[in-house]
Amino acid sequence: MTKHRPPNLAALDAHWRAANYLSAGQIYLLDNPLLTEELRPEHIKPRLLGHWGTSPGLNLVHTHLNRAISERSLDALCVWGPGHGGPAVLANSWLDGSYSRVYPDVGRDAAGMARLFRQFSFPGGVPSHVAPETPGSIHEGGELGYSLAHAYGAAFDNPGLLVACVIGDGEAETGPLATSWHSNKFLDPVHDGAVLPILHLNGYKIANPAVLARLPEPELDALLRGYGHEPLYVTGSDPRKVHQTMARAMDHALDRIAEIKRTGVRASWPVIVLRTPKGWTGPAEVDGEPVEGTWRSHQVPLASVREDPEHLRQLEAWLRSYRPQELFDADGRPTGQVLACVPDGERRLGANPHANGGLLTRELPLPPLEHFAVPVDKPGATLHEPTRVLGGLLAQVMADTAERRDFRVVGPDETASNRLGALFEVTGKAWQAEILETDEHLARDGRVMEILSEHLCQGWLEGYTLTGRHGLFSCYEAFVHIVDSMVNQHIKWLKTSRSLSWRAPVPSLNYLLTSHVWRQDHNGFSHQDPGFVDHVLNKSPEVVRVYLPPDANTLLSVADHVLRSRDYVNVVVAGKQPCFDWLSLDEARVHCARGAGIWEWAGTEGRDRAPDVVLACAGDVPTQEVLAAAGLLRRHLPDLAVRVVNVVDMAKLLPREEHPHGMADFEYDALFTPDKPVIFAYHGYPWLIHRLAYRRTGHANLHVRGYKESGTTTTPFDMVVRNDLDRYRLAMDVIDRVPGLAVRAAAVRQTMADTRTRHHAWIRDHGTDLPEVADWTWTG
Repeated sequence: MTKHRPPNLAALDAHWRAANYLSAGQIYLLDNPLLTEELRPEHIKPRLLGHWGTSPGLNLVHTHLNRAISERSLDALCVWGPGHGGPAVLANSWLDGSYSRVYPDVGRDAAGMARLFRQFSFPGGVPSHVAPETPGSIHEGGELGYSLAHAYGAAFDNPGLLVACVIGDGEAETGPLATSWHSNKFLDPVHDGAVLPILHLNGYKIANPAVLARLPEPELDALLRGYGHEPLYVTGSDPRKVHQTMARAMDHALDRIAEIKRTGVRASWPVIVLRTPKGWTGPAEVDGEPVEGTWRSHQVPLASVREDPEHLRQLEAWLRSYRPQELFDADGRPTGQVLACVPDGERRLGANPHANGGLLTRELPLPPLEHFAVPVDKPGATLHEPTRVLGGLLAQVMADTAERRDFRVVGPDETASNRLGALFEVTGKAWQAEILETDEHLARDGRVMEILSEHLCQGWLEGYTLTGRHGLFSCYEAFVHIVDSMVNQHIKWLKTSRSLSWRAPVPSLNYLLTSHVWRQDHNGFSHQDPGFVDHVLNKSPEVVRVYLPPDANTLLSVADHVLRSRDYVNVVVAGKQPCFDWLSLDEARVHCARGAGIWEWAGTEGRDRAPDVVLACAGDVPTQEVLAAAGLLRRHLPDLAVRVVNVVDMAKLLPREEHPHGMADFEYDALFTPDKPVIFAYHGYPWLIHRLAYRRTGHANLHVRGYKESGTTTTPFDMVVRNDLDRYRLAMDVIDRVPGLAVRAAAVRQTMADTRTRHHAWIRDHGTDLPEVADWTWTG
């Protein structure tokens, strides 16, 4: 066992008391930060906001991490799971000077302390949770359940990095956190960093006991050992004893991690179980009710300080119990003893560049798309599986980053299913557990990551990109909804980060949604849901992007764009089944740059004649159906002037004032016309198109077809028929909406309706689609 010098307990305690004082001061004080005079009601904030209960435990962890980092020269990051303990993390970053580094007006002196106190949970200030505004953070305080996944994401491909992760006993009850314990089966001791979980059991959530805190220790021990961890216990309320025990546990854990890293062999990784009272060192009792060690200390233990003299007296006694005169000099600066164990420079937890990952980001070496593009001499003459074509590009990127290791693909057991199998020609699937002879593509150092938990895939990739690396999340479209709440928080994080000049832009979080609604005819209704796009487009427009490439070459162009981008959440929806090739690579690049455009070769409007109708489409299957409808109209109604418009970038439909990619009104009117019928075939729920375009001049002329929650196990074409997105229905819509056409083309409409009727009978007799559908090709 490695011998360590005895910890400086006095210095550790001084730092911890200083952090506790600063944490409580942020919640309560508007003035008189050093208590140089008797506390009066006017020194108290008018609204008391914040969370005290978890703060002393977080301060203890921060204090002891400081010691370990300083003594061992560690490169370390900490993810603060109980992120509502924002006062603690802010207090510690102020103590180590990293807060003043990014906010120079909040200096490490009395005036800066006053600003630190005033701005906390105050209009124009900073949030009460750990947030992007907090130096050293990569985890939002509202994200209960995601801390451990974020920690592992940060550790992957960072072999010299230690990522500590404080897990609150409340968030430990969530599904994502429970699954995250399995991340150690994917952590390569050689190529990845290390994660040190610290399970903080203070007994209570907001109002209820925490499950893990009430487990008998043998049961908890068995649970953690079953997850593949060696538990180290730190328990108590006597500060001196807890400091001693915590120092020993921290040293043992770091020695064990160093041994595992040295041998490179999977073993039980350490976890520290920290049991301390909730609201530790705060008021023991308020108004005759116990507070310290109970749920009553969760937020603000003394709630009526301005109005109640007894509460004011208790607050002053509480704050003075930390003996601030010993911790700060007359100018409000932390004393030498307080700072004795605090690391310097980028070793500080508040200044580690991994927590500002854009500082470390390198451009991806994206190869020329010409190496992967499919030849297109004539629209619709050939078919390819778009995601299989994309797989070739991703495999090359994976190969070109083999040495630098800053690109990963994650997904819930679907990489091969989603036609991205080319990746396995250059890397395996990360796996540290047992490998059998019958397994394929498993590798200790693999950079494809599969686990049947969308939560964990999302959390890993968030931690990976926030620390400056690149990645792609491949998922079945219907099941990506599982991470709705997680993507909400990530979008909020990116939006806020963009407003902070000191945060460098990070690689975007990129989704590839495939196995989509229109090609889940074999799996049925449960696998048919295109609504993630609606969810994302509700969010901050400066952060979100949604792309629906209609073929393989447009998918390549979109992928090249999103993998180069920064500070976005990009959603790309593309099919994995054979799809017609419509555009050459050069045409695809131009079309994707526009985001939406006219396909002149598909329409019949002519350059000297305005269209009678616009057939618009977004998505691969809707594009095919629109082109088939355009062919029917060309054959049956040759005098009708039809314009075909394809939309790749969904934000183009928004007004320019609402989204950076939006079209000005004159652009929209030029493309869709201000007064002609527009029949829009859309990949998802039709009302999204109406919502995006409701302010446009021609909105009253807009008729949208899309998925309307009618699904089952059936044939591919029956899926579009059931939802009225098929070519025959679209042709009927044109006849119904072009003035004067209903009477003139009644026979044509009847033919379309009869074909739909014939389709229903055919699939029930033959189990396949009509020959004229199954064998259709573009002949325009």
